[in-house]
Amino acid sequence: MFKQFTSLQWKSFFRSSNLGKSLGIKILMGFFGVYMLVSLAGLGAGMYFILRKIFPDQSPMWSISQYFIYWVLIELFLRYFMQKLPVMDIKPFLTTPVKKSTIAHYILGRSAASIYNLLTLFFIIPFAIVLLFNSYPGLNVLLWVVAVMAIVLCINYLNLLINKNEKALIGIASILIIGYGLDYFGIFSIKELLAPVFHALYAYPITVLIPIVLAFGIYYINYKFLKDKIYLDAKLKSKKVEANTSDLAWTKRFGEMGSFLQLDLKMIWRNKRTKSQVFISLLFVFYGLIFYTVDVYSSMVPMKAFVGIFMTGIFLSNFGQFIPAWDSSYYSMMMSQNIPMRKYLESKVILISVSVVFMFLLTIPYVYFGWEALAINFGCALYNLGVNIPVILYFGSFNKKRIELDQSPFGNMQGTSATQFLIMLPVLVVPIILFSIFYYVFNIQVAVIVLSVLGVIGFAMKNYLLNLITEQYKRKKYGMIAGFKEKAS
Repeated sequence: MFKQFTSLQWKSFFRSSNLGKSLGIKILMGFFGVYMLVSLAGLGAGMYFILRKIFPDQSPMWSISQYFIYWVLIELFLRYFMQKLPVMDIKPFLTTPVKKSTIAHYILGRSAASIYNLLTLFFIIPFAIVLLFNSYPGLNVLLWVVAVMAIVLCINYLNLLINKNEKALIGIASILIIGYGLDYFGIFSIKELLAPVFHALYAYPITVLIPIVLAFGIYYINYKFLKDKIYLDAKLKSKKVEANTSDLAWTKRFGEMGSFLQLDLKMIWRNKRTKSQVFISLLFVFYGLIFYTVDVYSSMVPMKAFVGIFMTGIFLSNFGQFIPAWDSSYYSMMMSQNIPMRKYLESKVILISVSVVFMFLLTIPYVYFGWEALAINFGCALYNLGVNIPVILYFGSFNKKRIELDQSPFGNMQGTSATQFLIMLPVLVVPIILFSIFYYVFNIQVAVIVLSVLGVIGFAMKNYLLNLITEQYKRKKYGMIAGFKEKAS
């Protein structure tokens, strides 16, 4: 039966009318996936030597055990966003003599074969091979690998249980941030507390039974939950939705643009994919800690400019690159009304500008690492406001792919085309190149001033640039409308 299910899934994939669409993106993502696997294998092979160099007085196994808890939390956190839940059209099977238990086991089995589980495997196995070549006990290493893969499956099936629960996401993020903060400031070391627990998986091979039993236990909980949901009348139940109302009266002060702002704010808060952009933007405020706390990166000043552009412009990039595709469901209706295109675009500018200013305010605590950090973030914020906002709006006129807002937010390539990859060149690469040139030729002060002046110039030319962008949107209007009408594109 499992073989028949797999055959049907493959036929469904290859016979899909959407197979040929965005084929270039699928191939590109495939190459990216292979690159990630090869990179992880190389990192795994070199991790033993890296740990020996960083912690010369510790065994690499003890060192990796110290940070194991952070790996678990980070992987669980990332899977919440990135891993798609296993999906299968089960309705045709519910009128046939196919056991519900078989369907449930097949769906969960497909989840175990997820690419996200392979990522850890490609890292752990090369690391284990290096351990064996360095005379580590074969049985201990082998059972440690089994234990790690059992933990990966625990994370995989735990994600299926908590994936729709935002409170769980906030809880995981809070534990991760607070735990790292306590460790970093030397208040309380969580890694030292839990290191013996994870090291025991290597030191005492019998402990491999613990993660294996946990994996089976979480699998069984998923199985019972899924089996109880598989019945024909599931779709006949009326869906109860709690209505949340907000008039957003304060947006009226923006005049004609107020109605557009209301639509954008309601859309962002009511839909999975747009709401996720807000959470991601807030979380990436901590991205700079990687570059400011690690000695290797702290001396690379141009990388700090990248961090500044990225942190202050994360919402600009994630949300702005899909303008106006966010409105694709009703874009044709909007364009048939007497709605000034200029006002529509200005409302997007206000929304993104507020996000850039807000993200800059959140990065002010980086002044802890020196006034240069604050100056770089300020210059990058000005550049985002004056240059990157017009750039990203201009590229938005090439978006012709529909986005279904209620679909899973991550691992979802809906609305993605070559435009989304090309747009990263002017938004991220160009300011870093400019900053690097003036930093190495002159100094950091001149580099920051150049970014700031370019941002001010762009801001001063806002009306002129918006007029050009408005004309571009008018020329592309009918092509976008036709593209947005093609569902599942």
